[in-house]
Amino acid sequence: MGQGWRRALGALTIVGALALAGCGGGGSAAKPNTTYQETLIQQLIDAKSGDVITIPAGVYAIDRGLSLDIDGVTIRGAGMDKTILSFKGQTAGAEGLLVNASNFTIEDLAIEDARGDGLKVNEGENIIIRRVRAEWTGGPKTSNGAYGLYPVQVRNLLIEDSVAIGASDAGIYVGQSNNVVVRRNRAEFNVAGIEIENTQNADVYDNLATNNTGGILVFNMPNLKVSGFATRVFRNRVEGNNTGNFGRKGSAVASVPAGTGVIINANDQVEIFDNDIGGNNTANVIISSYFSTGYMNNEGVAPNFDPWPESIFVHDNRFAPGGAKPDGLDLQALRVAMFGVTGRLPDVLWDGYVDVKKFKGGKIDPALAICVDNGAAQTLNADGPHGNKSPALAGEALRCRLSPLPAISVAAAGPVPAERKVPAPVKP
Repeated sequence: MGQGWRRALGALTIVGALALAGCGGGGSAAKPNTTYQETLIQQLIDAKSGDVITIPAGVYAIDRGLSLDIDGVTIRGAGMDKTILSFKGQTAGAEGLLVNASNFTIEDLAIEDARGDGLKVNEGENIIIRRVRAEWTGGPKTSNGAYGLYPVQVRNLLIEDSVAIGASDAGIYVGQSNNVVVRRNRAEFNVAGIEIENTQNADVYDNLATNNTGGILVFNMPNLKVSGFATRVFRNRVEGNNTGNFGRKGSAVASVPAGTGVIINANDQVEIFDNDIGGNNTANVIISSYFSTGYMNNEGVAPNFDPWPESIFVHDNRFAPGGAKPDGLDLQALRVAMFGVTGRLPDVLWDGYVDVKKFKGGKIDPALAICVDNGAAQTLNADGPHGNKSPALAGEALRCRLSPLPAISVAAAGPVPAERKVPAPVKP
């Protein structure tokens, strides 16, 4: 993950970011309407609970951040490629749209080229983000905003059928939240495609994460009010996430190795299953502790922070070949030393840290185990607790099973559909 993975598996080089313009199929050559923003701002100021603010088709130039703080409002456009709020000339405000409200729905529009985050929803409940595109149209750049779709400290959240492209941190980010469904979205050319951080009870399914630095991240960060657990990641396509890391220096994702499919860091009760994961040049799955992060010495850690990944269950995924060109010369050397010139790093990389204080009978508590029961998939133990002196395959030692996690209930989402429907990538 961070500096620790550099220590554990080698110095991670950052590949030059791709200079891709318009890679999401969004953006418009139409001349933006420069007068509509005053109408929209007034509608947001005057909004009352129950209002539907309808934004017609068109490209609208917005030069300042928008905000809403009234519960029970819907913002609706004519389609994510028809109603476009362009913040390319933004001179004021930290986000494109900031919402501090509950019972909020936003759908069928695009937020392009925000100076900071695209859409931030803070401290609300019953939030629906549907068919919203957040994009930086100039391609992956460190100067892009950090987050595309950014709900934080919310409860009962549905993000569906949306698109996030070009975020310098995470395209779709859910933080410090509870009861979350993220489904049928497309995340491309972000540092982190989809990130679930310090969040409890989340289902992430039927998404496409491709061409990011890392596809899907499930993190626990220290010193936050909420610790994350109980995340299911299933029925996703996590393929070809090999874009060079263009995150801001010092951010938690700045050291994510290019070529990573799914990353679990210091989180508990995570189930990864029934996904198509492949073509990720470093590893299809990384499981790591807080001790393998680059930010571990930056500040003190709250006494109740749990730094170990525990109760992790990786099973029944379809892994396509990955690990052929890991990010960094030392990782390449490790690959050659252990698996030969034409070999690959295995599907799962684990830093090897466990909490010995929780052992039972000299062994890890089975309920807290890391279990990888995924056919022929192998796991590489990086041997972090011993200075990474003896990395070794640990497939059989980790071949166990845990009880499946329950489905998450968000009223707006309904039950998990039986048939998978994953969005298709849009090629540049």
